[in-house]
Amino acid sequence: MSIDEDTRWLEWVTKQFESIAGDDKEIDLDEFKTALKVKESFFAERFFALFDSDGSSSISLDELLEALDLLIHGSETDKLRFLFQVYDVDGSGSIDPDELRTVLKSCLRESAISLPEEKLDDLTLALFESADQDNSGSITFEELKAELENFPEVMENLTISAANWLKPPDLEQKKSKTPRYLTRAYWHNNSRKLFFLCLYALLNALLFIIAMLKNAHGGLWFMVAKGCGLCLNLNCTFVMVLMLRRCLTWLRATWVVRVFPLDQNILLHQIVGYAVLIFTIGHTGAHVMNFARMSQNDGMYQLWEYLFTIRPGIGWVNGTASITGVILQVLICLMVVCSSTFVRRSGHFEVFYWSHLSFVWVWALLIVHCANFWKWFVAPGLMFLIEKLVGIAVSRIGGLYIVEVNLLPSKVTHLVIKRPPFFHFKPGDYVYINIPVIAKYEWHPFTISSAPEQQDTLWLHVRSMGQWTNRLYEYFRQPESQTISNKRLTASLRNRRHESRTQNEMFKSASCNNTVASNKDDAVELTLYRTSITHTNSQKPVGDPVAQAELGDASPDTRELTAKLSENHRYCNIKCYVDGPFGTPTRQIFASEHAVLIGAGIGITPFASILQSIMCRYRMRKQNCPNCNYSWCETIKDNEMKLRKVDFIWINRDQKSFEWFVSLLTKLEMDQADEEPEGRFLEMHMYMTSALSKNDMKAIGLQMALDLLAKKEKRDSITGLRTRTQPGRPDWAKVFQKVSEEKKGKVHVFYCGSPALAKVIKAQCEHFGFNFYKENF
Repeated sequence: MSIDEDTRWLEWVTKQFESIAGDDKEIDLDEFKTALKVKESFFAERFFALFDSDGSSSISLDELLEALDLLIHGSETDKLRFLFQVYDVDGSGSIDPDELRTVLKSCLRESAISLPEEKLDDLTLALFESADQDNSGSITFEELKAELENFPEVMENLTISAANWLKPPDLEQKKSKTPRYLTRAYWHNNSRKLFFLCLYALLNALLFIIAMLKNAHGGLWFMVAKGCGLCLNLNCTFVMVLMLRRCLTWLRATWVVRVFPLDQNILLHQIVGYAVLIFTIGHTGAHVMNFARMSQNDGMYQLWEYLFTIRPGIGWVNGTASITGVILQVLICLMVVCSSTFVRRSGHFEVFYWSHLSFVWVWALLIVHCANFWKWFVAPGLMFLIEKLVGIAVSRIGGLYIVEVNLLPSKVTHLVIKRPPFFHFKPGDYVYINIPVIAKYEWHPFTISSAPEQQDTLWLHVRSMGQWTNRLYEYFRQPESQTISNKRLTASLRNRRHESRTQNEMFKSASCNNTVASNKDDAVELTLYRTSITHTNSQKPVGDPVAQAELGDASPDTRELTAKLSENHRYCNIKCYVDGPFGTPTRQIFASEHAVLIGAGIGITPFASILQSIMCRYRMRKQNCPNCNYSWCETIKDNEMKLRKVDFIWINRDQKSFEWFVSLLTKLEMDQADEEPEGRFLEMHMYMTSALSKNDMKAIGLQMALDLLAKKEKRDSITGLRTRTQPGRPDWAKVFQKVSEEKKGKVHVFYCGSPALAKVIKAQCEHFGFNFYKENF
């Protein structure tokens, strides 16, 4: 922290202390936890004991400030000495294995990391054996200092971490800087969107002025009403054009995508929707003011008669313009309100869905309301009708069935759908799915998580976040209602496994041109291919227990794991309808040279498909030496795929979320077992946000132990991958700086996840001059 931040922090600590301390001006352990918002008992007790210099079981303000001053302004040795005292629980002047195990166990609890006791023992021994240089059975202060010096980043963080763990969140200062909308980088990276918005604004202004000039005879309010009305003719049809997904998917393959921001059609749809609301309010308000003037001047009709009756005869269909206008105003306001982020993201997607269907009534009323609207509507309406008819035909042809379901951690439902032969898609595409047994008339969009090269099945991963998705998860969580004989079930399971092995071998040989492996390797590959996430025992290589079960030599622990998996796995035959596929911004990935794929949580789904497809194309270019086991990949830049480097970043809140696709990632790591001359083609970066970051004193020992054990076992203890899981959130400035320094060509960043994180990443992309694409549908 800076000097100003230190001062403000100490002022905050003093106020917290004074507000909680009693008449004796001292606080006990419970009050200490409350004052500094400390939750973990072990570290709270250790810090309290070290702050209590006189051993009175209470801390005075002077004792607290003296200890904190040492942590902030003390030397590196002082802070290291304090860390050593935290680990030295019994105060003996050395750290024994049991003390170290207690500390690491508390670190795991703080970081929300769940590991079995055996793995905790392995972590303890890895750190202890590395630090205990003289094999004395205990770690001295000098040995701990020497061990820390082997981790330069830990020593660097130690200068801030001693006080940083107590820093309250409300003391974060916002740095004053130039708004990004005024920077040159923003205008350069958003040139297509800004060009479109300028054209759109100019066209609306032109129509507004033309309508006002043509109706100058009716007075100011009449002119404003007509100007807004002509703009509504444009916007009420254009808002529909922006959601013609098939047309937009086709246009993405043409030159139009280089001129207009087709990848931001959802954002543009929202902007036009708000414009419709504004013009509607302006149109209605101007007419009300004009009717009020007319009712006062001529006295023929009252204001309420102008607004709610057909007596004045306003409008071309039986004078219904006023009544239809009032209804349109209500419907449009209702659609905009129900489309707000609060409604869509709060688990009430159905409210948004059903209210949005009123667009049919809006168009019908507009045709009755305005004599000229049909001229604007006929061409877009015909396109809309054709697209809907094609969608209905596509969704009903083929007789799709959900044939397999896996229930994954964090309430994610993995659907395996029988893929029809005519269904062709690109990596990253999405579909709309309707499952009548869940909801007969509801369609929901989900990204396809399987690769196009996977010919027989289609994968969808559905995160339970609303009513429909929760019903889907609960439906498959319930015991099967159908009664099936054991012999029939056994035969069905045997047949499906045989078919899956056959499909897997065909997939490997046809698309990746690999040789057939041994029987045991086939079983392992089958496990990795068919169950995208079966990793519930994170300290073991992913897929091994299930592979052993397939081979018939599973241990009792393995049989227990297999039984648990079977509870969350089901074969079925449930009718569903799929409309699509529809293109997304990720279709640009094969035209880029250096791609950075960033997935937050379940936002990995489009990248699961993309990574499988990329690595399949990568394997097709891989060469093997006939005289040795060395393999390499020739330059893979060609007309179909210009990629020279791929960085994949996956950010998860907790440990269990990594189980969704960890088997797939393990398979991708196996494909790159050999180092390439120019470095790895695919680099993976895993982040776990619930884990304490490396600049937190409570996490220093744990992160050192995880690093040491990962080097020893060549496998991360959290995920089972070779890639080490990083704690906390990425430092995007450092991440993109490293990407920029690699100089692998033009960088394109593809993101799928929360909108809040998208803003942060987009700002960094603009700073470094990277192209940014956000998955949005």
